[in-house]
Amino acid sequence: MKTLLICGASGFIGKNLLINFSKKKKYNIIATYFKSKIDKIPNVKWIKVDLRDEQLVSKITKNVDIVIQAAATTSGSKDIVNQPHIHVTDNALMNSIILRACHKNKIDHFIFFSCTTMYPSTKKNLKEHQYKESKILKNYFGIAHTKLYIEKMCEFFANLKITKHTVIRHSNIYGPFDKFDLNKSHFFGATITKVMTSSNEINVWGEGMEKRDLLYISDLVRFVELSLLKQKEFFKLYNCSYEKAYSVLDIVKKIILASNKNLKIKHDLTKPNLNINILVDSSKAKKELGWYPKVNIDKGIKATIEWWKANSR
Repeated sequence: MKTLLICGASGFIGKNLLINFSKKKKYNIIATYFKSKIDKIPNVKWIKVDLRDEQLVSKITKNVDIVIQAAATTSGSKDIVNQPHIHVTDNALMNSIILRACHKNKIDHFIFFSCTTMYPSTKKNLKEHQYKESKILKNYFGIAHTKLYIEKMCEFFANLKITKHTVIRHSNIYGPFDKFDLNKSHFFGATITKVMTSSNEINVWGEGMEKRDLLYISDLVRFVELSLLKQKEFFKLYNCSYEKAYSVLDIVKKIILASNKNLKIKHDLTKPNLNINILVDSSKAKKELGWYPKVNIDKGIKATIEWWKANSR
């Protein structure tokens, strides 16, 4: 049996990973949380820890085989526009500490969730190397450079030939356990809440013409499984996306249709809006890992709404 540590296991991605891996008998699961509420899950040992604390992180990574780093400070477009600094400092600090601890304690495999904010706005799907720091978008300057720094740290430690590192640049993830709070959630989670709690109309921030590549959470979880199973090299960086983008307005219409409601759409041009289209190419992961997304947007929206109905309070 291998010991698997999931950092940030009470968050959206972390919780889905936790539920999936806790069902597999070949793993002993350790899960970290900090402020969030936790659920008792069989085969899981919960540890409350501030991942910015070097001594605690060094302690919890001892005698661990695999570390999946799903902890992060995240929020939606409102914070990206109004207070972008919140995504920079804590994320850089905690990941630097975790990476050093993993190297010190000779972890076998480290998984890091990056993002696609380093890519320019585009009309075509871009491969992993097709970005330039000079073209990073203004609103994403801080978070994109933070992610790139952590990616390079993963590559640096991988080159020391002790721990394998996988960097996953995923597109917009959605599904069960997402943030559905209107003040903290991303576009998709906020829209689900708006639609499910509205009776007459729904407001869309901006004109809604910008596009989003949405990937259902189970496809990301399976990506992690395949990385752990198939990666032989000490360092790999992969794009992970559905490879098809829909306009915000089209996504809103799909959510309304799946809700079986008759809602009018109004546009609020006073709200923060990121008029950006980021599309990435996942052919490298398809070729090397045999990974393909399985859940299309209509099935994903329907499954998310059903989960929301069963779990919202």
